[in-house]
Amino acid sequence: MAVFVRSDAQIDRARAAVEAAGLSFKVLDERVETESGHVSVATMHLAKGLEFRAVVVMACHDEVIPLQERIEAVGEDADLQEVYDTERHLLYVACTRARDLLLVSGVEPVSEFLDDLGPEP
Repeated sequence: MAVFVRSDAQIDRARAAVEAAGLSFKVLDERVETESGHVSVATMHLAKGLEFRAVVVMACHDEVIPLQERIEAVGEDADLQEVYDTERHLLYVACTRARDLLLVSGVEPVSEFLDDLGPEP
């Protein structure tokens, strides 16, 4: 199982959620070495190429995905579209790491990108 968040700023929140569930975890770094029997906690940037039976994508609320700092740093409309595209792709990659079960969470207002995932079952 894995828990992915947008950036390092949300890692502590993910760790706390896994600890509250009473599960062992390992925070992944650039080496992306998962450990059997432990929940992998990582940023969405480290998700590419991995696969888990279950994935939780946490903190998908407005200003986190897309990351507000990236939007504010943009000077031109073409650059803004690129930021939106890469942020949307980042969420997509994190969500597609789930083989059997995916849970996406966020607080109101949630990210506009969650509409891309489709309606709730």
